[in-house]
Amino acid sequence: MIHPIDPLYNQHSRLLILGSFPSVKSRESGFYYGNPQNRFWDVLRKLLGCEKPLSINEKKEMLLHHGIAIWDVIKSCDIIGSSDSSIENGIPNDIQSIIEASSITKIYANGNKAFELYTKYVFPQTKIPIVLLPSTSPANARMSLEHLVEVWAKNFQ
Repeated sequence: MIHPIDPLYNQHSRLLILGSFPSVKSRESGFYYGNPQNRFWDVLRKLLGCEKPLSINEKKEMLLHHGIAIWDVIKSCDIIGSSDSSIENGIPNDIQSIIEASSITKIYANGNKAFELYTKYVFPQTKIPIVLLPSTSPANARMSLEHLVEVWAKNFQ
């Protein structure tokens, strides 16, 4: 499977949030965190004090307005459905190119798999440490939205 969604960033982006690889719903919608049960957009709107963005354009506008870039660690892999644990034969995206074209100084992993993949494949090139944040995925249902926001708020700056 080849990653079908372009990274979102501009020269003013200073924070980069990385997932592992787009879910089936995200691949279908053509943008990140497209599963309605994924709490990514709810967490960010609470952290940023914004209304929840509904359209892809609103999501892009909110992220760029706040200096946030998003992408995924993996460019291509073998994956079953949306299961991070099934990812095999991963080839990383060129994260360094975004860093060079922006003002990124902090990188965050949305979940353990993104953290693990970044640490293995990307950190040796960027030398920028990644901050592990709990996944906003519906697979992380044991963590409430309120707890996710609380943990993200402590680490996301």
